[in-house]
Amino acid sequence: MTKLTTHCLDTYSGKPAKGMQVEVYFVSEKREKINSITLNDNGRSDTPLVEGSDFKEGKYEFVFFVGNYFKKKTDLPRTPFLTEVVIRFGVSNPKEHYHVPLLVSPWSYSTYRGS
Repeated sequence: MTKLTTHCLDTYSGKPAKGMQVEVYFVSEKREKINSITLNDNGRSDTPLVEGSDFKEGKYEFVFFVGNYFKKKTDLPRTPFLTEVVIRFGVSNPKEHYHVPLLVSPWSYSTYRGS
């Protein structure tokens, strides 16, 4: 169960955010990229983003490339309101499963720690 996962729901279309790019970083004195994925048909990664002994206590960051995703779905202004959504969060117990979803439209987003 020691893993980090995510999924993304496109609240503009009411569907999973298929094809959205997501980067994962571990943040300490420096920001270290540890994974980069494209969400599948269900708006999820095919495998955990971090798992096992690689999943450690500390700060993590997800970068969801929502601007590129929504450019393919709708007409956006030349300078869209959201380009990347960055979620920085802490993992205090890496023996637990951390699931951090994103609900997003071209103009808003929310997140939470899921199960």
